[in-house]
Amino acid sequence: MKSIKNISIATALIVFNSLCAQVAIEKETIDGNSTILDFNNTSGNTKGLILPAVQVAPAGSPANGTFVFDRSDDKIKMYENNTWKSLSDAGNSSAVIANSSDETGNGVVIGTQAGSAEGVLVLESEDKAMILPKISSPHLNVKNPYPGMVCYDTASKTFAVFDGTLWNYWK
Repeated sequence: MKSIKNISIATALIVFNSLCAQVAIEKETIDGNSTILDFNNTSGNTKGLILPAVQVAPAGSPANGTFVFDRSDDKIKMYENNTWKSLSDAGNSSAVIANSSDETGNGVVIGTQAGSAEGVLVLESEDKAMILPKISSPHLNVKNPYPGMVCYDTASKTFAVFDGTLWNYWK
């Protein structure tokens, strides 16, 4: 049942990508013309975006702007200019449920027909950006955050990441 749901979501994303290269999740319209992916950001939202929890940050040359939750040191990281940069202190990955299913396909690319980066979800555009899920004070309002959760904190106006132990904030 879970794989049917995932296939349905992937198919829907591909169809929407081919139509307008803009995707709204849990909402009817996209905020602005320069948005490639947008989430339902109603008042009281407590849903964030969960990063992939990898055993070890990928070697080689991932695309700049790649985000992961690295279970080898329990840190959220971003790849930039040939290096992984930590966005959190060491957290706790004990709540992470390992994905034991075989990976199939190349993931979903939004914004172009054939993406140049590898990933489960790749957003590529020269003139559009993703709007993160917006949550007011996630450290107070998200009761059971999952390790690797990211959002935009509307109260502090910062990028917020949960490392499994604490929320970390970036301006």
